[in-house]
Amino acid sequence: MGATVEARTVYRYPFEHVVASYLRKYPSPMEKHITAVKTVEEKTDLSSGIIYRRRIATCQNVIPQILRKLSVLKISDVYLEEESWLNVQERIMSMKTRCLTWTQYASLKEESVFRESLENPNWALQSWSCFFKNSLVVHFCNEQKVKKSQSLNHVNKSLFSKMFLETLWVIILIKE
Repeated sequence: MGATVEARTVYRYPFEHVVASYLRKYPSPMEKHITAVKTVEEKTDLSSGIIYRRRIATCQNVIPQILRKLSVLKISDVYLEEESWLNVQERIMSMKTRCLTWTQYASLKEESVFRESLENPNWALQSWSCFFKNSLVVHFCNEQKVKKSQSLNHVNKSLFSKMFLETLWVIILIKE
């Protein structure tokens, strides 16, 4: 099961301001769930002038406590990887973001392209798309089956114990 969402936004600010704001917007007191962003790689291609950055964001797990009963969701932090390619000459920045946490259960991939707006060269345009694929539902169902089978085992053990004790009691009564 998956879904794709797409959006376009026009910012009434120059491309350079929008890109600079985007690259330094986290962490911020305004967004308490993103606790850290660390640049793990940054390099400039000398022939093209393209600046490549790879950053890792640490985010608080905001999944409600009721859902954290599912063992895989019992974590405090979620990690995202963001890669960006900034071409200052052509005034375009491409970004790809993906979730590094829960990759065996769900995938989240986000892509953005920032460029100068065709309407007004002093504005910036962002094209954004996000793809989400979820297999956590399957994991949840499988975990519930395990819990049910463990519960059935518990019930079976309880029934067996009860039957054993009743049988033992009957044997004791007969011997008396």
